[in-house]
Amino acid sequence: MIERYLLRYFLAVVDQGNFSRAAAHCHVSQPTLSVGIAKLEQTVGAPLFLRSNQRVELTEAGARLLGHARRIEREFNLAEQAGARSTQGAPLRIGLLTSIPGALAAQAVAACSPGDAQALELVPGTERELLARLDAERIDVALTVVRDGVDRYAARPIMQEGYGLALPSSHNLAGRARVAAEELAGEVMIVRRHCEALSATSRYFVDRGVRPHFAFRATNDERVMQMVAAGLGVTVMPMAYDWPGMVRAALADFGARRTIGLLFSARAQGLSQAMPPILTALEAIVAEKPHSPKDR
Repeated sequence: MIERYLLRYFLAVVDQGNFSRAAAHCHVSQPTLSVGIAKLEQTVGAPLFLRSNQRVELTEAGARLLGHARRIEREFNLAEQAGARSTQGAPLRIGLLTSIPGALAAQAVAACSPGDAQALELVPGTERELLARLDAERIDVALTVVRDGVDRYAARPIMQEGYGLALPSSHNLAGRARVAAEELAGEVMIVRRHCEALSATSRYFVDRGVRPHFAFRATNDERVMQMVAAGLGVTVMPMAYDWPGMVRAALADFGARRTIGLLFSARAQGLSQAMPPILTALEAIVAEKPHSPKDR
């Protein structure tokens, strides 16, 4: 019989990439984790990992076990489902990606009853920060980027979103559905330092010989939009953003997109099947926003 904690050790090594990080993730010493993995290998009758100084890789036996281990852990988590949460009075902890408009979360909260809002804890963070909090079960669910191939969370993708140009409404290019990179050669730009598409955006302009002056670098999108509306410069941001005095346009041949959705921590995976009102409202509001440039 395979005990659950052994499967959790195994999954931690797979997800964390080495034994020391896996041990820290499981809150045990590395020798304790190594003994547990050895016990699991003895139980299944085959080595599960190829070890090196840098990383560990799955053996064929490990790869076969991985799918079963994921399913077993998922079922355990569903069975543990904290309906207990409501009886214990613990708040629902929701992580919010900092590059998603805050107005969306505010609308979702406004759509719920005061009692629902009192049982919430909203935690902003970058994509990396939110994933770390999900792994550590410091948040229950995150509204964030959902990437292909990440299967250690229950996921509910909501929408796909394109990126486009944000300009002052007084700009001479305002009103255009589509703008070419070359038309921005003399422009002042604002950098959103926390943007998931920052590297793709930089390559896009460099490849077209556009090297603008950067007047402002920030991780606060509200301040970025205030500066755009004030006429300081232009920027690239997801199409869900809007602001008084700011207009949007597609960037010619810029194909970066992201999928936004809900990711659930291991202990809260059952919430993906029976979502509380705040998550239902958040999903509906995010799905309703315009997410793509009109002209690609």
